[in-house]
Amino acid sequence: MAASAAPEHVERIVIENCSIATVDADDTEYASGHVVVAGNRIESVGAGRAPEGLANVVRRIDGTGHLVTPGLINTHHHFYQWITRGLATDHNLFDWLVALYPTWARIDEPMVRAAAQGSLAMMARGGVTTAMDHHYVYPKGSGDLSGAIIGAARDMGVRFTLARGSMDRSVKDGGLPPDFAVETLEGALAGTEATIDAHHDASFDAMTQVAAAPCSPFSISTELLRQGAELARRKGVRMHTHGSETVEEEKFCHELFGMGPTDYFESTGWLGEDVWMAHCVHMNDSDIAAFARTGTGVAHCPSSNARLAAGIARVPDMLAAGVPVGLGVDGTASNESGELHTELRNALLINRLGAHREKALNARQALRLGTYGGAQVLGRASQIGSLEPGKLADLVLWKLDTLAHASIADPVTALVFGAAAPVTLSLVNGRPVVEDNHLITADEDAIARATRDEARRLAQIAAGA
Repeated sequence: MAASAAPEHVERIVIENCSIATVDADDTEYASGHVVVAGNRIESVGAGRAPEGLANVVRRIDGTGHLVTPGLINTHHHFYQWITRGLATDHNLFDWLVALYPTWARIDEPMVRAAAQGSLAMMARGGVTTAMDHHYVYPKGSGDLSGAIIGAARDMGVRFTLARGSMDRSVKDGGLPPDFAVETLEGALAGTEATIDAHHDASFDAMTQVAAAPCSPFSISTELLRQGAELARRKGVRMHTHGSETVEEEKFCHELFGMGPTDYFESTGWLGEDVWMAHCVHMNDSDIAAFARTGTGVAHCPSSNARLAAGIARVPDMLAAGVPVGLGVDGTASNESGELHTELRNALLINRLGAHREKALNARQALRLGTYGGAQVLGRASQIGSLEPGKLADLVLWKLDTLAHASIADPVTALVFGAAAPVTLSLVNGRPVVEDNHLITADEDAIARATRDEARRLAQIAAGA
């Protein structure tokens, strides 16, 4: 690919002798090629060695035995759940929520910061360069939860979208959350707007963005959906929520609103190119057509969908219709591994249990879901998600010459079908975040201790409530 011009003084990193999967529009791959990073941009990608005579090369990496891909992009998560992992392990979604909401409603700022650090560390060390968090639990007096999450992402050095969530439909109004776990309509809207004003960056190389994200049809009022959409579009930010996750949700929407989730969302302004929804497991042909027609995106969360027995999303049909689809870890109370490589593999395997069987997805389609598809869903496909000159330098160098992958000839197949590959180098915005399979921006042992301590403290508070 042609080089993108960079100023002479910019420092360069050169990676050579590696396999490359660019995930560009043509799925261009190189059996042995190079990537040149200049500052925070990709300067060139191509076959063979890097061009001669490059100025200010501060690092030159021999990528023999490695595959370079775009960094993985997570499109749905709930960081705070890191400190409630391993609970309610045999529940469906609604029963799981009822079991855990009383505990979640007692989180505070130190808990949320520790949980965000744990969630981010697990993803980053496994190749995620862009993360997102859908945080929707804001108990009164709990502190600056949005600021704590954004601060954790900034310190980790990953690109980040905070989907500022909200709930205003509690048990007394026919919803699932306990009454003390929700905000008022006015408080939710004001909190969302304040978070956008304080933290959203619309620039090309933004490290922090904010989306408006009322939680789900069974925890929010119709007015919060409608006014939330108006607020998001007035502010020019994206919109995120949960949709069509379970058969119980479908029944809930028909009983309460007289229509299914997709029709309900469309009636409240929640379909469009600026919207993406998590799960979308129970979608009929009409629902998929509506998403395709409006450009509404989907965050596919196969591990969580299986953990909560929600079902198999029709990802092959969505892709065939032109629906943007990315991958999501989902909260670690319903996906205890908390990393995205699992989702590459499970998206492929679980979808092959559906109607399309072995034709459902292949390795390269799974990698695209976890990279370019995620960039589409987050509205950043012009900036990240593929290795192309001029795009931001978010990339991963995967080590594939160890015992775990050495006998698999095709590197993309090795990455997706095989065990989790070690990360030799992960760059975000041109800066190293992971080196030799270890975070260099955070102390993993300290984070583990902090999350254990905060998990115990939360459990004690919940038990005494």
